Formats: sequence, C-alpha cells, structure tokens
Amino acid sequence: MDAEFWLDKWQHNQIGFHKSEANPLLIKHINALALDKGDRIFLPLCGKTLDIGWLIQKGFRIVGAELSELAIEQLFTQLDLEPTIEQLANLRLYSADNIDIFVGDIFDLKQAMIGQVDAIFDRAALVALPEDMRKTYTKHVIDVTSCAPQLLLTFEYGVTDVAGPPHSIHEDEVVAHYGQHYQLQTLELFDIGGGFRGASQAMEHVWHLSRL
Repeated sequence: MDAEFWLDKWQHNQIGFHKSEANPLLIKHINALALDKGDRIFLPLCGKTLDIGWLIQKGFRIVGAELSELAIEQLFTQLDLEPTIEQLANLRLYSADNIDIFVGDIFDLKQAMIGQVDAIFDRAALVALPEDMRKTYTKHVIDVTSCAPQLLLTFEYGVTDVAGPPHSIHEDEVVAHYGQHYQLQTLELFDIGGGFRGASQAMEHVWHLSRL
C-alpha cells in the first residue's frame, strides 16, 4: 500500500471518496449479516465514514483500521467522542464507548489485538488496493477476523486511461480471494450509470460472504 499517497490525500483534504451520508447499500443490506445488537463489526480502511455513526446508532459495536491518524481524529470529533489513546506495537488504538479504531498499517494488526469480530463491512478497502496487494489483504482479513461474515462492495468496469482507486474487481477475482473460505452470494449488481472513471459502463456489486 502506498501509505504516502493516502496520507497526502487526507492532509490536503482530497477525500472525494468520503461520503456525506451513511452508505445506502449498507442500510439496505445490513440485515443479510443477521446480526444482533451489541455485535461487533470490523470496517477496514474506514477513514471517517459516516457508516460508523449509523452503525453505532443501530446498536452495534465498531472496530476499525485506518492509516491516517488525521482521519480518525476527525472521526471522533464528528462522533462527539473523546477517545482514549493507547500505543500497541506499531499501532495506535483510539477507543471510546462501542468503538475501537486502530491507526497505522492494517498489516500490523493481529488477531489478538482486534478481539471479537462478528462481521465485516468492506466498502472501500479491497477496491482501494492495487492488484498485487489484494491477495495479501484478503488473507490477512480472513486471518485476523477468524473468517467473519462479510458485506463487500466492489466495482466492475473495463480498462480505462484513468487509474484507480477505486479499482475494478471482477467476480472471478472475488471468488479467487474468498471462494475457499466463504459461500459467495450476490445481493445486488447494478449499472452505476453515467460512466465511471472513464469507462462508459460500470457496475457496482454487493456481495454477502458467509462462512462455509
């Protein structure tokens, strides 16, 4: 992962990937995860997403991982929470009621650190990573979460002159990364409309990954 690329994006507020509302696909499909209130959801590469506040309001606990400390400082301000901050090896842990966010390289996160994970919501992590890192990332997430069920969002578009992120990840790649560990179900697949990253046609894919 090009850490400097993402840190520079946050430093210069170039965060068009940050949405001004909770993700409507999360709201629409959260029930597919069959969670109970109090369950703990992992959001990898979470930034300051408003998905976190929405999930907390729905009674869930959150654990996240994010490279940018600035993003997490802004997240806690946004949530009107005063975090406790603890250094854990190469990571800094920001914590408050019902929320724990690890700041640093997600590959430094260990299963013993993260604790219980009941589900994963991956809206912006897999699609943010270049192809040569995605296999390592998916294996790492499976390992640290003990193969927790996932709600995964991906994009599919043709070759363009505009490089990701978000990157295009086709169905066969998702199967290659996750098929040995999960049953994969398409919850929704739809045309984004209006083109995307220079492609005349692009799709967004909502996946439910349940343990085999």
